[in-house]
Amino acid sequence: MNEPSKTQKFLYTTLPGRCLLKVLTTPGVSALGGRIVSSKTSRLAIPHFVKKHGIDLEECATTKFSSFNDFFTRELREGARTIPEEKDLLISPCDAHLTIHHVGRDSGFSIKNALYTVSELLGGDEVLARRYDGGVCCIFRLTPKQYHRYCYIDDGVKEGNRKIRGVLHTVHPIAGSRYRVYATNSREFSVLHTRSFGSVVQMEVGALMVGKICNYHESHAFTRGEEKGRFEFGGSTIVLLFEEGSVTFDPQVLAASQKGCEVLVHLGDPIGKACRP
Repeated sequence: MNEPSKTQKFLYTTLPGRCLLKVLTTPGVSALGGRIVSSKTSRLAIPHFVKKHGIDLEECATTKFSSFNDFFTRELREGARTIPEEKDLLISPCDAHLTIHHVGRDSGFSIKNALYTVSELLGGDEVLARRYDGGVCCIFRLTPKQYHRYCYIDDGVKEGNRKIRGVLHTVHPIAGSRYRVYATNSREFSVLHTRSFGSVVQMEVGALMVGKICNYHESHAFTRGEEKGRFEFGGSTIVLLFEEGSVTFDPQVLAASQKGCEVLVHLGDPIGKACRP
């Protein structure tokens, strides 16, 4: 697990920082930050950011960027990520730090000692939430240095996007002990009717200084590995909800999650296998 930055420690562990958070977590401030990092002069910050985080520009489709946000939402060159041929393998939709959480019969689950229900995650949709009783919730936490585009995990048909307004806390675990970020942050989700894994909810969660969530499609017939969207500047999270009995997960990932540890995955990495024929 990556350590919190000095700024994150100040904002989430000190009284002055928490007072400042009341302003910084509003969507208006995030939008202003998004405009700044989309300006031409923001390109000056790219070399320092690349060096600080050890980003491999050889993976990128281009190294010429019009702004810092253009760099942040960079495309990768063809072949930088691979999708396995076996259709029953569940792939990671993004580059991220992954944890897996069992959903109880009461739709409840715990992340970093914070209790959640699927219903509140879905903005109060009790009917949809009940479909995931006894299922699994996968949390893919992206850090600012990671590739911020994400893909579809299977072939299927997507329902329209449902947006939930909220604030924009960091998704780093340092915030999880005080703020229930996955139930209060701005987020967007849709139901994916997949070939191999049944009906899966995919949710994108915004975070501190994320300009916006950019999903490319409303209702849409999709293919496995097809790009679904991207996050603009900042850290962020993707949540996947699976119905009970639809997928078995890699034992090493499960064991790490049971210890409260995240596992680094990349877009296309196999993390489980379909239970359905």
